This record gives sequence, structure tokens and C-alpha cells, in this order.
Amino acid sequence: MEANFFHIDAFTDAAFRGNPAAVVILDQPRDAFWMQCFAAEMNLSETAFVSRADKVFNLRWFTPVAEVDLCGHATLASAHALWEVGAAPKGEVAFSTRSGILRAVSTHEGIELDFPAKPVGEDVEPDGLAQALRVDYQYLGKNAFDHLVEVESEHVLRNINPDMAALSRVQCRGVIVTTRATDTGYDFASRFFAPAVGVDEDPVTGSAHCCLAPFWAERLGKREMTGYQASSRGGFVRVRVAGDRVHLGGKAVTLVRGTIAC
Repeated sequence: MEANFFHIDAFTDAAFRGNPAAVVILDQPRDAFWMQCFAAEMNLSETAFVSRADKVFNLRWFTPVAEVDLCGHATLASAHALWEVGAAPKGEVAFSTRSGILRAVSTHEGIELDFPAKPVGEDVEPDGLAQALRVDYQYLGKNAFDHLVEVESEHVLRNINPDMAALSRVQCRGVIVTTRATDTGYDFASRFFAPAVGVDEDPVTGSAHCCLAPFWAERLGKREMTGYQASSRGGFVRVRVAGDRVHLGGKAVTLVRGTIAC
């Protein structure tokens, strides 16, 4: 079987920045075991598998060790790949996923994703979280996927060095750490750690911004904001809160395009 394959940097307009994703456009279905093995071979934070299904495309996301329910950067990369090969009309594409129907729209600023909001509620500190993060925090919340921690400053955020082995034992997909921005170029900053699903630190996490957008909208009194994810690669995510939906905006760059034959 041959299939189109891409290595795409998402939430960036420059190669080797943002968050890399592998995208495979399948002409025929493959089972979950094969997809998981392929994702492990790629060893990126996410590999996306896309296949046509009537008027929408099926989309599944795998880390090197697990299938996940929601992923922003690999969805953005998938829309970019489909438009690049002409497999979907340029303008809008819909994906059927484990989180429902998600849409990607081509805009003059790049690509905008229509995702479900994932707000947090206050939470009791889980065993081992503070010790694993090795940082004091001002707020702790949790949604269906992740814990969210607010820290005092961007200086604190950028210098966090978690104990990944200990953090992997905390019962959640990942931990979002965030703070108000000190730079005028964006509204808030964040980092995302998910060693429990095989990703120690994710470079730019779209799904985390489904949580960050309503969190900061309430605190800043704004519905449209820009978030900066302060990983070593770094990347910007434009967010717009619309009721129970969050629109995520960014660009993508194709680094590798080819075929797989297995």
C-alpha cells in the first residue's frame, strides 16, 4: 500500500519551529495497531491518519505510545496536507474525530480550527503534582484531559524543569502551566507536559488552548487573544472564544512530502 506522507511544522510560518506532526493520507483503512506502530516509528508528539468518509474525512491522532481524543497541531497539519495535494477543496474541510466534527477554514492569516472549549474547574491537588513540577503555583484546575496550573510569572514558567518520571504517574493526559504575558506581543504564555502519553514536553499544543482560551478570556476580559507556548521551539496560537467553541488560528510549513509503502 502506498500513501501520501507529510512532515509538517504547525503553528509556525518557519521550518523547524512550532510543533512537528506527521500526516498520512490513507486510501484504504488501516487498523489501530498499524497506526500505533507507525506513530511510534515517527516518534513525534502526534501522527495524524486521514481517510475520506463521504463528505468529511476521518481523522485519528496517535502519540508514540497512545491514541488521543483531541489534537490541534496535527489537525491543522492535516488540513494543510489535504489542501496541498488537492484532496479537499481549498476553503473548508471537516473531520470526523473522537471529539466530534472539527472544521478547518483557510483564511488570509493561515488556518483556523473550530474546536470544542475545554474549560477547567478548580481541583484538589493530585498526589505528587507539586513535587513533580518542582514549582509553586497560584491556581490549580482540571478539565476532562489535563490539569492546569497558573504560576506567578513568565520567568517562573520558562524555568520550570519537571521530574518527568514523577509527572508521568499523575493521573491525567498532561499538565498545562500558564501565566500572564510580560511581552506585548501576546496575551498569555504556557508550556505543556505529557509524559504519561509519551510526550515529555509538547512544543505547541492546540488542544491545551481549548482550555487556556476560556481560562484567560475570563481573567483578561477578552474573547480574542494570542497565546505563546514557550517551549524550546516556540509557537503562537491565535484564539477566539465563541460560546462552547474555541477557534484556533495558525500557519503550517511542509518540511517533507513523500509516500510510504507498507
